[in-house]
Amino acid sequence: MRLNAENLTLAYDNRRVVEDLTVELPAGKVTVIVGANACGKSTLLRGLARLLKPAAGTVLLDGKDIHSLSTRSVAKTLGLLPQTPVAPDGIAVVDLVGRGRYPHQGWFRQWNADDDAAVASALRVTDTIELADRNVDELSGGQRQRVWIALALAQQTDILLLDEPTTFLDVAHQVEVLDLITDLNRSAGTTVAIVLHDLNLAARYADHLIAMKDGRIVAEGPPSEVVTEATVADVFGLESRVIPDPVSGTPMVVPLGRHHSAPKNVTTETTRDGIAGFLANPQDGLPALTMEAAS
Repeated sequence: MRLNAENLTLAYDNRRVVEDLTVELPAGKVTVIVGANACGKSTLLRGLARLLKPAAGTVLLDGKDIHSLSTRSVAKTLGLLPQTPVAPDGIAVVDLVGRGRYPHQGWFRQWNADDDAAVASALRVTDTIELADRNVDELSGGQRQRVWIALALAQQTDILLLDEPTTFLDVAHQVEVLDLITDLNRSAGTTVAIVLHDLNLAARYADHLIAMKDGRIVAEGPPSEVVTEATVADVFGLESRVIPDPVSGTPMVVPLGRHHSAPKNVTTETTRDGIAGFLANPQDGLPALTMEAAS
């Protein structure tokens, strides 16, 4: 199932936020969208999810204009987890997750064993079965986010869009949520698109990375090609060093600042060499770099 946009322009009250953008989400892959605040990331996701009508251009779902399709048919194929979803007061976890099955209901198709199985599977995969009878508003941030992901899983769509699913979570819960999304992609072949702020997590989890600036795509491709010092400077206005992540080997951005700068004898290349040695022989540990104070 393909989801792509051609010459897409999205606007709020005639204020253009996404401008003449053409993009395709690689089928069966995890795409992560990054960029500075207000660059159009979330707006793009809303446009792809059919929540915003294009000012110009087209969003295509499997080759068809998504706005020509019925809401129910789109909901059976594409799921969206917004940035700040709101649960009804007093609703139990199992009932909220069950709402993911609504697109599959109809006059001639009532709730049945398949729906029970889908909800049970979503609760199991997200490790929320023990929370099933609890009220959503009693849960911690990490638990609540897993429940929302369970709802999206219960919907059983081929495409899943997530807008900043790690917002307000501590780093342990961020990794937990992204691991869960990766598991879903690998086990079910779900096409996933995620908006993230953390560049290093984006580089670690993305198969395909999109960097946006001022409503346009500046770079896209594998993280190793997109996450460069030049691109980070262009997109975020940040001077940095990009080195291999010592755990995953993916690009890792080390920001510089007015109070922290790279010692003059430690370059990106020497740091890369040291980490490359660590990746080849982790039992030796990371090398101790001899650094002179920057002058």
